[in-house]
Amino acid sequence: MRKNKIKILGIDLAGSDKRRTGICILNEKLESRCFSVLKDIEIFDIIEKEKPDLIAIDAPLSLPIGRKSIDIKSNIHFRKCDIDLWKYKIKFFPITLGPMRKLTKRGIKLKEKLKKKYRIIEVYPGATQDILKIPRKQYGLKKLKNNLKKLGIKILNKNPNGDELDAITCAYTGFLFFKNKTISLGNKKEGELIIPKPK
Repeated sequence: MRKNKIKILGIDLAGSDKRRTGICILNEKLESRCFSVLKDIEIFDIIEKEKPDLIAIDAPLSLPIGRKSIDIKSNIHFRKCDIDLWKYKIKFFPITLGPMRKLTKRGIKLKEKLKKKYRIIEVYPGATQDILKIPRKQYGLKKLKNNLKKLGIKILNKNPNGDELDAITCAYTGFLFFKNKTISLGNKKEGELIIPKPK
């Protein structure tokens, strides 16, 4: 890690490269720059250019223990981190539900390509927003943007879209991770989900 400086890259990953993936670069001053991309190669190009200290990805990055594939039918649908998240009454989609299958496959593939070179954590912007008591994007982008600003985040993009605002939330979760203000749900063997410490 650079002395006294951190650079965190947040990714609000889409399940398909036909839909926008939001990316945010956040520094130690909480200045954020956002991008929207489609292809994996675009994601890798930004990562290689920015060389972040941490990558915080909004996508399932592992399968439940006992499940060998997301495509083969199984009665195993939840990881421990998913079950732990339920305890906080935070709404989420199971990794085996419809479009989540594609997102899980893409997330795991991304992690496998990056993990040797970069530190990666799994995050969920909806959980971060709920815990910090700020509205999710479906309640209005302006509300979400203004509440992110109240956290001290300087949003350099004039009109970030919903994917970019979620990417900012991902990166901010990574910032809290560096400040030891997060907890880990699940376990290292199966997969961990990082969320802010609930008050």
